Amino acid sequence: MGFLKVSEMKSFVSREIEKYVLNGGFLFAMCAATDTYDISLAAVGIDICESMFDGDPADKQAQQKLDFSHTFAFKNFELNVDPYAYEFSNIDVTDTRKVLRDNDFFTLFDFSAKWDPIPTMLCQNHRNLIKGFMGQTTAYRKDVLKPSSLVMGENKSASEARYIHGEKGKGFWTFYGGHDPEDYRHLVGDPPTDLSLFPNSPGYRLILNNVLFPAAKKKKRKT
Repeated sequence: MGFLKVSEMKSFVSREIEKYVLNGGFLFAMCAATDTYDISLAAVGIDICESMFDGDPADKQAQQKLDFSHTFAFKNFELNVDPYAYEFSNIDVTDTRKVLRDNDFFTLFDFSAKWDPIPTMLCQNHRNLIKGFMGQTTAYRKDVLKPSSLVMGENKSASEARYIHGEKGKGFWTFYGGHDPEDYRHLVGDPPTDLSLFPNSPGYRLILNNVLFPAAKKKKRKT
């Protein structure tokens, strides 16, 4: 495809996604598609891949060179440079959280349809307490969120943000932690979930809200 390394191609794709949002597009992402976008955008022009991934060593000064001005949601995060670790940075809480499965829930915020129409649409649900579920990226540490990142769902006691939203340029983005709302620990190679078994899933409802969101249009007022 004209790139010298796979890492350069992936960096280019991330920047094209950023341009899409800046020009008015809407980005919805889940699991590791969320934090890895921001890591890639912060690392434009920096080699953060070890030799087994792209044929040459990573930049030893990569952490110090990160530029957080282009990221969607996160700032001041630290890369996980261990190529054998199943983690990319300290944005994600999967390896550090102390939340038992029976206590794993997150709460949706209430927004005013008059003053906050977009978060209101994205949080529409028949429940405001949603059962948690894990992923390669499960949820986000609040202390690495940008001030512009709106938390729409959180596990307050664990200081985890699960469902976040924001604006960038003329567009919008929404990040949702976890992989499958009806499969608590979905592993690589597991069969797909039968969606027909969960017609009223509040976790899936949030995904549906984001799928339908781009079709929403403002009605012209008569007065």
